Amino acid sequence: MVECKSALRKEVRSRLATLSMDEKVARSRLMSTVVKNHLAVSGARVVALFAPLASEPQIWSLVEELSMFMTVVLPRVQGDTMEFYCYDPTVMVRGALGVLEPANGEPVMPHEIDVVLVPGVVFTKEGTRMGRGKGFYDRYLSQAGFRGLKIGICYAEQIVEALPVEPHDVNMDVVIYK
Repeated sequence: MVECKSALRKEVRSRLATLSMDEKVARSRLMSTVVKNHLAVSGARVVALFAPLASEPQIWSLVEELSMFMTVVLPRVQGDTMEFYCYDPTVMVRGALGVLEPANGEPVMPHEIDVVLVPGVVFTKEGTRMGRGKGFYDRYLSQAGFRGLKIGICYAEQIVEALPVEPHDVNMDVVIYK
């Protein structure tokens, strides 16, 4: 199964390589609008977002916009653990994985998060997700007390009909793609 997942990740990454940054930004704006609609309907007060890699939906403008009227938390990875911390644009640093992370503060408890926006490499329309293979999101979303709405976000090139599923995999409630 590992070989199958590796081949699928490689195939999807080659599809993403055909997209220009302008195309990614334009589609990301459309996805951000859909995300905001979900947040409005859900009544979310605390939303977990992420600092995007170049291959992921470009949601920095969404991070900045939402932080003006709700609590936005971003992930920080330490070892094998991922936790979410309040976003403060003045204290962001590159973490161990090369991703921008909040540099200080106390972690937000899983039960406090109303909605989490989850990146991934491959998704199905029904909510199955394959990440980068380290399991950070699956472990976090499996914690006792986590009750938030799980929204997967990706480009249409990352959608497939079916994915291999393992017992530890956590499905998304919604997948947004453009």
